Amino acid sequence: MIEEMRLRDLGVIAEATLPIGPGFTAITGETGAGKTMVVTGLGLLLGQRADSGAVRAGASQATVDGVWIVPEDGPVAERVREAGGDVEPIGDGRAELYVGRSISSEGRGRASVGGRAAPAGVLADLADELVVVHGQSDQLRLRSAAAQRDALDRFGGEAVQSARETYRRAYERWRTVDRELSQLTEDRDARAREAEELRAQLAEIEQAAPQPGEDAELIARAERLANAEELRLAAASAHDALSGDGDVPDAGSLLAEARRALERVHDPALEDLAGQLADLGYRVADVAAALAGYLADLDESGPHELAAVEERRAVLSALVRTHGSLESAIELLDTGSLRLAELDDDSGRIERLAEERDAAASALDDAAGALTAARTEAAGRLGAAVTAELRELAMPDARLEVAVTSGAESASGRDDVAILLAPHPGAEPRPVSRGASGGELSRVMLAIEVVIAAVDPVPTFVFDEVDAGIGGAAAIEVGRRLARLARSSQVIAVTHLAQVAAFAANHLSVVKANDGSVTASDVRRLEGAEREAEMARLLSGMPDSDAALTHARELLSLRTDAD
Repeated sequence: MIEEMRLRDLGVIAEATLPIGPGFTAITGETGAGKTMVVTGLGLLLGQRADSGAVRAGASQATVDGVWIVPEDGPVAERVREAGGDVEPIGDGRAELYVGRSISSEGRGRASVGGRAAPAGVLADLADELVVVHGQSDQLRLRSAAAQRDALDRFGGEAVQSARETYRRAYERWRTVDRELSQLTEDRDARAREAEELRAQLAEIEQAAPQPGEDAELIARAERLANAEELRLAAASAHDALSGDGDVPDAGSLLAEARRALERVHDPALEDLAGQLADLGYRVADVAAALAGYLADLDESGPHELAAVEERRAVLSALVRTHGSLESAIELLDTGSLRLAELDDDSGRIERLAEERDAAASALDDAAGALTAARTEAAGRLGAAVTAELRELAMPDARLEVAVTSGAESASGRDDVAILLAPHPGAEPRPVSRGASGGELSRVMLAIEVVIAAVDPVPTFVFDEVDAGIGGAAAIEVGRRLARLARSSQVIAVTHLAQVAAFAANHLSVVKANDGSVTASDVRRLEGAEREAEMARLLSGMPDSDAALTHARELLSLRTDAD
C-alpha cells in the first residue's frame, strides 16, 4: 500500500503531503482545488507518461515522492533490486519503498526507485504489482474485449490461470514448430543451392588435401629453390672452411692440430682446454655434415621442383581466396559434411516437422477447449455475483452476463469475452459499452472489482470520481462497497459525494487558497467538526448549515453502523 505521497508544484498544488495509510481514504475538495492532481501525481509514481503541462505555472519543475509498504521479499522488492535500488525493512516481513518522479517545465523527466535513478518503465513494472487505477478514462478500458477477458481470468482463479498457462505453452510450441516448418519450406530452394555449393567446395578441398601450415612451408621452399645457386655457393664455402680437402687448412684440421699439441704435455689446466677443443671439433664435424646434406638436397633439386612447388602454391592460394585462410578451408572440410548431411535431409526434416506441427496443433486444440470450458464456468459465476452486487448498488432490475464466444486465436486463447448488461427486465443484454450510462458503468465497474477482489485481491485501488453520474441511495451503496473493498485492499477514492466520503476511515481535503495572483492548494486530514463541515459543504455547498451538518452526522453514522 502507499503510506504517504508528497507533491510539489504539480498543477495548482504548490506543496502538499498526503498521509494515506491502510483502509479507505476519501479525497474531497472544491472544484479546481486540485483533487485530480492527486491522481495525476500517483500516476507519475506508477510510470505514466509525464506532461510538462502539469508543472505549476512559474515553477521550473514538479516533483512527486511516495512511500510504499511492500513485502520485504517478493516480486516488487526483486524488481527494485534488479534496477539497482533497495527497500528498507521495517519488521514483520515488510519494507518501505521510496519512489520519486520529477518533470521539468521543458518536458524532461527523472525517476528514482529505492534510492537509485531508474527509467520510468521500472515504475510501470511495479505498478502492475501494486495498483489498479479507475478513472473516467479508465472506465473505457472496461469496454475493451481484452480488459473484459482479463477481468474474467482474474475472477476464474487457479482453474482458469492453470488452463491459460497450459494453453500458452501449447500455443508457443505450435508457433515455434510452425515457424520452423514454414521457414524450412520457404528456404528449400536456397538450401538446395547451398548444398550444391557446399558439395563443390568440399570436393575441391578434398582433392587439394591441404595440411596445416603447408602454405608457409611452401613459401620457404620456393624461396630456397629460387636462390639455389647463391645458397649452394654459400654452403659450399662454409663446408670447405670447416672440412675442406684443399691445400688451405680447414677449421676441423686446425682444431685437431691444436688439441694434439695440448695433449703432448701433462698439465691439468691444459687437459681441460684440450677437452673443449675436442668438443668443438665434434661440433664442427656435425655442422660440416649438415652442410653436406644441405648441398646434396640442393643438388637433387632443380627447375622442375620449383615448378611443382609454385603449382602447389597456386592450388592452395585458390583455397585461401575462397575461404579466407588455409585453416578455414581445413575446418570446413571437418564441419561441412555435417552441414551437408543436414541440408540433404530437408525432405525428411520437413516430414518430421509436419508431424510435430500436427501433434502440437492437436495439443493446442485440447488446451484451447479446456481454457474455454474453464472461462465459461467462471463466466456464469461472475455474472451471478456481479448481478447480486448491482442489486445492492441501486440497480435492482439489472442483470449482468459474461459471454464467452469463439474468437481469433492468440496467445491468450481462442475466446472473445463480452460483458453484457440488461438494465431492466425484458431488455436484451447488450455490451456494457452500449447498454450502460456513465453512472451505471461506474457501478458495474465497481461491482466487478468488489467481486474479483474477493478471490484475487489487489494491494491498492485508486478511483477517480467513480461516483460520477449517481447520487442518493446509489451513492451510499457505492461508499459501502468501497468500504467493503477496503477490508482486503487499500482504497483511495477522489469523490464529490458526501454519501461516498462518509464511509472512509481516512478523509483528506484538498483546500484552495488564492493570494490574488497564484492559486495554491494544500491537503488536510479531516476529523471531528472539520469533517462534518466538509461533508455539509459537499451536501449543500454550505459548511455551516445546521440542516446540512445534521445530514452529515447522519451519513457519518452509516459508517459506524457498517463497521
